[in-house]
Amino acid sequence: MTYQETLDYLFNSLPMFQRVGASAFRKDLHNTLALCAHLGNPERKLKSIHVAGTNGKGSTSHTLAAIFQSAGYKTGLYTSPHLKSFTERIRINGLDISEDAVVQFVAENKEFLDELKPSFFEMTVGMAFWYFEQQKVDIAVIEVGMGGRLDSTNVIHPELCVITNIGFDHMQFLGGTLPEIAAEKAGIMKAGVPVVISQTQEETSSVFIKKASEMNAQILFAEDEFEIKRKGEKRIGNKLLAEYIVKSGPDDFTLKFGLLGNYQRLNLPGILESVEQLRKQGWEISEEAKKKGLSDVVTLTGLKGRWQVLGEKPIVIADTGHNEPGIQEILSQLKTYTYQNLWMVLGMVQDKDISMILTLLPKKATYVFCNAEIPRALPAVQLAEKAFKFGLKGEIIPDVNEALNFARKNAGPDDLIFVGGSTFVVAEIDDL
Repeated sequence: MTYQETLDYLFNSLPMFQRVGASAFRKDLHNTLALCAHLGNPERKLKSIHVAGTNGKGSTSHTLAAIFQSAGYKTGLYTSPHLKSFTERIRINGLDISEDAVVQFVAENKEFLDELKPSFFEMTVGMAFWYFEQQKVDIAVIEVGMGGRLDSTNVIHPELCVITNIGFDHMQFLGGTLPEIAAEKAGIMKAGVPVVISQTQEETSSVFIKKASEMNAQILFAEDEFEIKRKGEKRIGNKLLAEYIVKSGPDDFTLKFGLLGNYQRLNLPGILESVEQLRKQGWEISEEAKKKGLSDVVTLTGLKGRWQVLGEKPIVIADTGHNEPGIQEILSQLKTYTYQNLWMVLGMVQDKDISMILTLLPKKATYVFCNAEIPRALPAVQLAEKAFKFGLKGEIIPDVNEALNFARKNAGPDDLIFVGGSTFVVAEIDDL
């Protein structure tokens, strides 16, 4: 098969959560274990870091990969979902898996895949382990897809586990309370493997402490070690960087971070504590490598869609934050900008209760309701109807790029346009 034929086979034959939702979710690890066994258990031959959490796990995974890469290690990175290209999910030193390797994996294993019928996600996890082992990476940073305990990635025995934070998302699968969701995320903990908790939350700390004790795993609450305060933004050459003051014990120092979202202050303690723990394990990560990984994370790993500025006059910002805590952080950061009018180009998915998000959104903004071209998308008309009940009004333009173009044409030079509400809306922006 050609690469396109291979992609069509994967997208059409294997149920894909990002497209169809709940029907693609598997409640056990049977298929992943079977696929890994068929592949010769490549996951057992990898040194890895496992990253879970409601928000921040993608940014944390990319940043840790960038730091390892800067330290001279051949670094694998597995993340999901992809924004533009399937190959983004599996990277080594910032380079996507080759199309030839995707074709090879499916060609060599198609008979087994046809028989096993794994989900799309289960198959991509197997492909990532296979590719990383084949390419002999020094370390692989593996981002959890959803939850942790039953996630397909949870077959590895990592060097370190990281849990970024706990918020309300995917509650139909993970539970309706923060402690229930935390228990699912805590399922990535392994016997004797240190676990870093990026953000200390009163409702979930006891869940993590109990699980770590059961696993005889050292637990480290990163905010006990690192106090983070955002200083502002600084332009160096053509690159805009966020500046943070970090207090650790008696010492204060300034860090520059290539990710501009205010919410990164919640991820930084976990990233910094993870580096400390990995150094203790013998990984050679210099201060220079740490600084370079933090400042150059976007260029080193190809990360997109995290408070990404797409234009000036009017300012256009895209962000993939899509659940209640993510939207709260986005709205908080928007308040730090000076603008005349706020435009919100929004689309969401239909398998989540969005009422809490709609209550948060500003009523004075002008909305352009759209929807991504996936079956899970909430049709723009229905989103507009739901939003109207919360006092949110605007245009209905289903196509994401047409919606953004409408906002650009009608906004003044001193206005601000925000695009988001769903990862899949951001993914469809042409000039991302």
